[in-house]
Amino acid sequence: MAQTQNQLIYLDYHSTTPTDKRVAEKVIYYMTRAFGNASSTDHSYGDESAQAVKKARQQVAELINASPKEIVFTSGATESINLAIQGHIAQQNSPSRLIVSPVEHKAVLDTCEVIAKKGLAEIVWLQVDQQAHIDLEYLQKVCQQGANLLCIMAANNEVGTIYPIEQIGQIAQQYNIPFLCDASQAVGKVPINFEDCGITYLAISGHKLYAPKGIGALIVRKGYHLQPLIWGGGHQNGIRSGTLNVPGIVGLGEACHLRLLEMEEDEQAIALLRDRLQALLIERIPDLVINGDINSRLAGNLHISIPGVPNSAIIARVRSKLAISTGAACSSGTPAPSHVLRALGLSSELLDGSLRIGIGKFTTQEEVEQAANILSQAISSITNSISD
Repeated sequence: MAQTQNQLIYLDYHSTTPTDKRVAEKVIYYMTRAFGNASSTDHSYGDESAQAVKKARQQVAELINASPKEIVFTSGATESINLAIQGHIAQQNSPSRLIVSPVEHKAVLDTCEVIAKKGLAEIVWLQVDQQAHIDLEYLQKVCQQGANLLCIMAANNEVGTIYPIEQIGQIAQQYNIPFLCDASQAVGKVPINFEDCGITYLAISGHKLYAPKGIGALIVRKGYHLQPLIWGGGHQNGIRSGTLNVPGIVGLGEACHLRLLEMEEDEQAIALLRDRLQALLIERIPDLVINGDINSRLAGNLHISIPGVPNSAIIARVRSKLAISTGAACSSGTPAPSHVLRALGLSSELLDGSLRIGIGKFTTQEEVEQAANILSQAISSITNSISD
C-alpha cells in the first residue's frame, strides 16, 4: 500500500506551517457565514466583516508592537516585499542606491536585481561570514555613503541565523536610510519590536506562523507612503487596492494573537526537540556538519550537510517517510545550489550534501526519534553503496 501523507513526518516548517485548527475555524466562519465584503457597509454582513478586519489589524499590531494604522494586508511576504521595494523606489527622482544582504530571500534579491537591470538602482552587496552573520562594520561603512533603502531580513530562511535587527535599525536611522526587514521567518518565533527597532517596512507571511497561505502584511511606518503596485478602488489608504481577503485577514490576526500568547513556551519546546534531533544525528552520522550559527538561530532550524553524500540521494530514499528539503521553497524546484550557502562560502561537498530541517509547534518527540532513525539509516545505506 502506498504511503499516505498522514504517515509522513513533516519537518519542513520553514517552507510552510499547517494552519492551526483554532485559526482554521475562524477562517471557515468568515468564508461560509460572515462572508460580507468589508467595504460594503450598508448592511450587517459588511459591518461584521469590517469589524473583523479592524480586530485583525489590532492583533497583528500587538504581536509586533506597531500601530494598526500602519498595517497593509497583502497576499504574503513576496507581495509585501515587492510593494515595499518597488513602491519606495518609484518615488525617487534619480537612480537609487540599494544596500542588500546577499543571503536575503529571492523575493528581495530578484526584485532588486530587476530594478537594477532597468537602470533604476545600483546594488551594494553586504558581506557575510560562514554563519551568515552580517559584517556590521562594513554595513556602517556603506551606510555612511548614503542609500535609498537597506534590505536585511530578521532571520534567515535556510540556516536560521537571527540578525541583530535593533542594532541594524540604529545604523539605518543614524544615516537616515529607510530599512526594509523581511520578517516572514521571524514573526511569531522571536520577539519583533517594529516601533523601537528603526524598521521602515516590515514584511509578514501568514503561512509561516500557522495561518493560511495567501495572506500577509506589510507594515509601513507612519510618515511613509508607497507608490501602489495594484490600482483600483483605493483600498487600504490607496496603497493596495482590491477586495479584502477577510477570511485570510481574520486567520492572520488570530494566528498572531495565538503566537503572542504561546510563542515563548512553544519556541522553548521546539528548541529542545531540535537539540534532541541534532544530538541523535551527530551521534549516528559521521562527519555531519551543522550550518549556520548554533547559538543564535531559530528554535526550529536544523541545517546540516553530510560531505560526500548527495542530498538528492537522501531525499530519494526518505521522501515517502520524511518531509524535509534541500533548501528554500522560493525557487520553484530549481536544482541549482542555494544562493545562501554559496554566499557563506561553503565547499562544494557541503553544498551538495545540505539539508534543511524545520521543526514546529506540532512536531512530537516520537517524530523526532523516528526522523533520526530514518535519516541515519538512509545515509548509512548511501555510504555503503558508494563504498561498494
